Amino acid sequence: MLTRRDLLKKVGAITAAVGVAAVSKSSMATLPEPVIQQSADTMDPLIPNTGRPYNPVVTLNGWTLPWRMNNGVKEFHLVAEPVVRELAPGMKAHLWGYNGQSPGPTIEVVEGDRVRIFVTNKLPEHTSIHWHGQRLPNGMDGVAGLNQRAIKPGKTFMYEFIARRPGTFMYHPHADEMVQMAMGMMGMWITHPKEAHPHIDEVDRDFCFLLNAYDIEPGSATPKIMTMTDFNLWTWNSRVFPGIDPLVVRKNDKVRIRVGNLTMTNHPIHIHGHEFTVTGTDGGPVPPSARWPEVTTDVAVGQMRQIELLADEEGDWAFHCHKSHHTMNAMGHDVPTLIGVDHSGLMQKINKLVPDYMVMGERGMADMTEMKMPLPANTLPMMSGDGPFGSVEMGGMFSVFKVRKDQAPGDYKDPGWYPHPAGTIAQEWTGEVPEVTSAQADTTESTDTLKVRKPNSHSHH
Repeated sequence: MLTRRDLLKKVGAITAAVGVAAVSKSSMATLPEPVIQQSADTMDPLIPNTGRPYNPVVTLNGWTLPWRMNNGVKEFHLVAEPVVRELAPGMKAHLWGYNGQSPGPTIEVVEGDRVRIFVTNKLPEHTSIHWHGQRLPNGMDGVAGLNQRAIKPGKTFMYEFIARRPGTFMYHPHADEMVQMAMGMMGMWITHPKEAHPHIDEVDRDFCFLLNAYDIEPGSATPKIMTMTDFNLWTWNSRVFPGIDPLVVRKNDKVRIRVGNLTMTNHPIHIHGHEFTVTGTDGGPVPPSARWPEVTTDVAVGQMRQIELLADEEGDWAFHCHKSHHTMNAMGHDVPTLIGVDHSGLMQKINKLVPDYMVMGERGMADMTEMKMPLPANTLPMMSGDGPFGSVEMGGMFSVFKVRKDQAPGDYKDPGWYPHPAGTIAQEWTGEVPEVTSAQADTTESTDTLKVRKPNSHSHH
């Protein structure tokens, strides 16, 4: 019979040469109790009460996984399992994730920590975990078949290594990736510096989230795992606007935002009202001499980008992916463009055959935000979200960066809409409008007809 003391002796004897080890049922009683989280709200930062201190991150619409200290080793317990994730109010998805959520909880450690992660598989198939961007023993890298045996359903494996360098990283399966990552299996890993670092500044607020995408047909709840490019739900931490929480900061806070991309395409992440610098990637911190100001940074597939800015402009500032289709929900890729098509009399004729038919797209798609059209069960409007002046007409990868001078330090609660000072809101002009004239290069010749001259031959091509 394996005792607790025997197990601890065996754990203490693990070296870098030992690969991932399966954990027997007789030793399960010694595992850290798995912590499960099912709320989709942004949780407050987890202040460390054991181990070395650090300034914790806030995971957008997520949380940080608690740990226990065991003879100087920081121990975590991840459970790979099917989960139900609310993408936004009114729509839930059947995904795969960790500890009750997709993405899984953020893991936070300090440079130099010896880390031990127990991974229990409650999926219907085998899995593994790759620690994306980490320097570690080859047998801990998590590629099933190459570095370890796959974790079969019902089994628990143990990974152990030292967090050797500070930075922003991810974890995700390296077994049946097409299915498991398409189903939402991923999470963030943050390694904080153990002491003052010349290329890592102290910040007041530190946010992180992952970019992921799904193809879920209206009325269904399970992603189509074979989709390669035509996704209809572009998400931040498996949430879409208006379900993505705002990033709330105090005026003049130094803010860090860490973004990881596990979709199938790149995302130009853009913030309004401020400029930032890219201060880190999954390769490590960027030296100050290599930085430059930006308002948009492209995050390619499999990359991490760490941006920093001074939040010195009050207001509610848009923060989003700049690909226009990535700020929309439940997109129909085969809908024809009907802009400029005259529907006069057509709707009445179609209504005789199809009651409640509605004209769509004759003047663009903005009218759809005001149409209260019935939707299939478990889906979302393509453009939605109400602001103080009407519909925001957004979805997908969109949030709001809220800067307030009276926001208390450490307070992440939504302060509501920004109270604009008098005279600082764009308004309708009711005065005289000057007549608009167009300049003509040659007034002696009519511009009503476009003249085209065809070449006589191809000799000059």
